[in-house]
Amino acid sequence: MKVDRIVRTNRKTISIRITDDGEVEVRAPKHVRDEVIFNVVKKKEAWIKKKIEEVRSRDPQFKRKEFVNGEGFLYLGKHYKLKIVDNQEIPLKLQGYFLLSRKYLPRAREVFIKWYKQKAYEKIGARAKMYSSLMGLKYNKINITHAQKRWGSCSPQGNLNFSWRLVMAPLPVIDYVVVHELVHLKIKNHTKEFWNAVRVVIPDYQKHAQWLKENGYLLHL
Repeated sequence: MKVDRIVRTNRKTISIRITDDGEVEVRAPKHVRDEVIFNVVKKKEAWIKKKIEEVRSRDPQFKRKEFVNGEGFLYLGKHYKLKIVDNQEIPLKLQGYFLLSRKYLPRAREVFIKWYKQKAYEKIGARAKMYSSLMGLKYNKINITHAQKRWGSCSPQGNLNFSWRLVMAPLPVIDYVVVHELVHLKIKNHTKEFWNAVRVVIPDYQKHAQWLKENGYLLHL
């Protein structure tokens, strides 16, 4: 079983993740020997093969961005093509196309992430403010994170956390995630009461949850 990438951190356990382009990534404590890691991978071989097959059967396939002219990028559920332009001081802007200044091309991924994070803070923040007022709930603050898989979370301190990748999704999907986390301010787990509270605000929430389940892998660079 091939391992494409081993990431060593201060974590205490070994975890295996299949990336959206079908690579096997292992995260492990710094002190753990390669032999131990590969033994864990071998034990999980059947699960890994199943997950890789699931990734490869997706349509469309996820492809890492190359930041070339004509490449499509998602924002609020719509695709916008990229144009690399000269004589633009702003690193990146959206005007029918994503216009990327050529001088920032070597740092294109970083520029896009910064742009998405700013838009996520603006858009998600506005939706959270609107829905919290509607629902009579108060949160502490909004945080925009780099979370890979977790679209949103609610901390014990009343902070609402959202992945910047969520701003790539259609607005109704964003609204579902926002309401989901707002409801967690008063109901901590996913009981029937919780889902009923979500349904009061987003009657068709299941459709949006399914969209994320089926298309979330595309909300990446």
